Amino acid sequence: MAAPLVASAVFVWLYIALLLIPCSGQVGDSCSSERDCGTGLYCGNCAAAGRTKPFCIRDLAIQPTTIVKGLPFDRYSWLVTHNSFSILGEPSRTGVERVTFYNQEDSVTNQLMNGVRGLMLDMYDFNDDVWLCHSLQGQCYNFTAFGPAVDTLKEVEAFLSKKPTEIVTIFIEDYVRSPMGLSKIFTAADLMKYWYPISEMPTNGKGWPSVTDMVAKNHRLLVFTSDASKEASEGIAYQWSYLLENESGDPGIVPGSCPNRKESQPLDSRSASLFLQNYFPTIPVQNEACKENSGLPQMVQACYKAAGNRIPNFIAVNFYMRSDGGGVFDVQDRINGLALCGCNTISTCQTGAPTGSCQDMGAPNQTSSTSSSLNGNVYSGTIEFKTHSTGSASNAPIQDNFVLLLSLLLTLKLL
Repeated sequence: MAAPLVASAVFVWLYIALLLIPCSGQVGDSCSSERDCGTGLYCGNCAAAGRTKPFCIRDLAIQPTTIVKGLPFDRYSWLVTHNSFSILGEPSRTGVERVTFYNQEDSVTNQLMNGVRGLMLDMYDFNDDVWLCHSLQGQCYNFTAFGPAVDTLKEVEAFLSKKPTEIVTIFIEDYVRSPMGLSKIFTAADLMKYWYPISEMPTNGKGWPSVTDMVAKNHRLLVFTSDASKEASEGIAYQWSYLLENESGDPGIVPGSCPNRKESQPLDSRSASLFLQNYFPTIPVQNEACKENSGLPQMVQACYKAAGNRIPNFIAVNFYMRSDGGGVFDVQDRINGLALCGCNTISTCQTGAPTGSCQDMGAPNQTSSTSSSLNGNVYSGTIEFKTHSTGSASNAPIQDNFVLLLSLLLTLKLL
């Protein structure tokens, strides 16, 4: 009996050892389960783009402030979820079956942990409280309601408390008419201690303070409202006094076009120092999102030109984890890399190095047709890379040839 018992024990220990071995599957690699994919990846598919067999897809953002540190807040690009609260599978809180569209598929807490740093929340008066609601004509109904807004705000507070160097921005589509309604829920969620005061917000296109200063002052929550009256009544910043924004919905995803939203100043205006780029269709379809999100590079380039050579500080999308590979995470990395240090992706930036001195790349002044490998991902295309500054990565200006660099996005292929 001893030999079979020993063999069984060995088998069990080998099985446990196999479970503990870290997986190294990269973006685009075939997979059969989550375990086949490396850190920051999940196993999925993109049938809408013809990729029906499971492969590793990215689901985790690189925070640019961990690599190129201490720059002004408006130098970075951040990921935003459109209708962050409108979560597929979220149970009804009203006792009535919900009839509405859905835009995301995981909790706000998970969104933040995966690198989302901006939340779009629609707030309404409902049930003698302020609720998150995906509704119409400024009226929340029991079949379009999701839940009290304070519950989601408490998720934000828990994240900011756990991550003392992170900054979160909330954009409120504001239908709240109850007196001091928003102030009450932010106070109830214990978020006022992180509040970025409106008195310190840059106006007339002036630059923002550094992320280091914002963290030092604990001004780590930016809140914008679509209701201009809330500036005077509750001290909440009116969104279009501080941000430029392109059209949302279908008009914002027309190839080669990037019109400004009617409430916003023209995108090439210098009246505001932040730029929010919307990139999502009017009617969200979960299974189509992987294909839609993979078209983001072209729209980033179109909006960059329309905004007078200005990067999007915020990119808002539906179903943010859905893509045919690197998705919105890869696009964000490329924007931050090009803008902050002149590298094709943020992960190759080197703190304190001259602009264009990138890890694992050729000479910074080289212009060539090349394929380069980064963390298992292969990118191919024509790269035109020129530098005009000898400053460090921490104070590198955005180069005039940024449009040419962004053209690399058009030829992005994940092999």
